[in-house]
Amino acid sequence: MPLLNRGSVRGQLGPGEEDFGGLQIEVNDGAPAAATARQRPATRTGILEPCANPRCRSGWLHLWRGRSAPVFEGGWNCSPECTRERIQAAVRRELDGRGSGAITYRHRLPLGLLMLEQGWITAGQLKLALEAQKASGGGRLGQFLVRQQGVSEYLVTRALSLQWSCPVLPLEFHDPGALSSLLPRLFVDAFGVLPLRVAAGRLVYLGFEERLDPALALAVERMTGLRAESGLVRESEYRGARERMLNAVFPRVELLEAASGPGLVHALARAVERARPVESRLVRVHDCLWLRMWNAVPREPVPEVGSVQDVIGSVGV
Repeated sequence: MPLLNRGSVRGQLGPGEEDFGGLQIEVNDGAPAAATARQRPATRTGILEPCANPRCRSGWLHLWRGRSAPVFEGGWNCSPECTRERIQAAVRRELDGRGSGAITYRHRLPLGLLMLEQGWITAGQLKLALEAQKASGGGRLGQFLVRQQGVSEYLVTRALSLQWSCPVLPLEFHDPGALSSLLPRLFVDAFGVLPLRVAAGRLVYLGFEERLDPALALAVERMTGLRAESGLVRESEYRGARERMLNAVFPRVELLEAASGPGLVHALARAVERARPVESRLVRVHDCLWLRMWNAVPREPVPEVGSVQDVIGSVGV
């Protein structure tokens, strides 16, 4: 999958690889370099508690097993087989409709015409910027308006926010280190998302440079239980904040690329059984699956970096 083959990402991930059942596994120690349940992870005893697998075949035998974990999507699993079956169902749920293809969003009104309509640029400025864009073989129109026509960067960002019907988000008091545990570093690098702040323990603001990513925002909502509010950040502010974010310490991450769906299910179940988390969840982010595992019950909306670990998996072509 292209996301897992990015050269910049491989350069950050690296301490080792392992081949297992047709899988290629890479591990990152988190140095700079699931699902729809919204409840917080809860401590499970595993005693007198039914297995969450509806197809569990252990009966009452699991009452005598000294096993209080793992917990997957709010339910305790009494055996590795039950863990595998529940993850198999979750993978099937998340991959349903994956092959429908990405939808290219087209704005009703192009950026230049919108700014002209608002009176923020003149027809002459728009014409010269379009000619420069054509002569250079591409590029973003807003950059030509700012750098060659002296248009305010804020007005360009404001016009983009009107296209997306979203706010322009400020970066005051942005603390990358305090927010890096919300999602994997790979998503910041590959999708350009910046977690900006958490408000009232219920809302997380996500910043983007040019275009929003509704699929990623939905995945963050499902994984964290926080409502995601997406907005745009001015280019000059965004780039510095992104660099600082990428230099922060993120949770440990493991990359999995399987040759088939069953192979991916096996690898994800193996990761859960190995970590024995007090909670774990699985969501899809574009063409990959994001598994997060909590090894301690969080006391705040943003977990400690060392209390969670992530697995990002994909099925290769």
